[in-house]
Amino acid sequence: QVQLVESGGGLVQAGGSLRLSCGVSGGTLSSYGMGWFRQAPGQERDFVAAISWIGGSTHYEDSVKGRFAISKDEPKNTLYLEMNSLKPEDTAVYYCAASRNYWGDAIHAYEHWGQGTQVTVSS
Repeated sequence: QVQLVESGGGLVQAGGSLRLSCGVSGGTLSSYGMGWFRQAPGQERDFVAAISWIGGSTHYEDSVKGRFAISKDEPKNTLYLEMNSLKPEDTAVYYCAASRNYWGDAIHAYEHWGQGTQVTVSS
C-alpha cells in the first residue's frame, strides 16, 4: 500500500518562499503520476500542479504558473513543490496525491493521498 507523507509547510510572509516535500513509501515514485492539491478553510480541494510518471511533463493551475514548480527526485522517492512569491490567498492545507493511471488536474483520478501540510501566508 502506497503511503504519502507531506512536510515543509509553515508560516511565511507574503512574497516569501517554501518548499514542500512528499515522501513516498510502499511504491516507486516513477510508477505514479503525482499531483499537489490544496484546500482552504470552507472550500473544496483544488488542483495546484501535477507531474507525469515518465518524462516529467508538468501541468499547473493558472494562478500558480510562474510562481510554483513541481519536481521529483526518483532515487529519493520524493516529490517537491517549490513555492515562490507566496500570497495570502495561497494559504491552505496542501496535499500530495498519486495515481497509477493518470496525471493531471482531476482530483478523483488519484487513488492515494497524504495527510496534508498547512501553509499560512501572512500579509
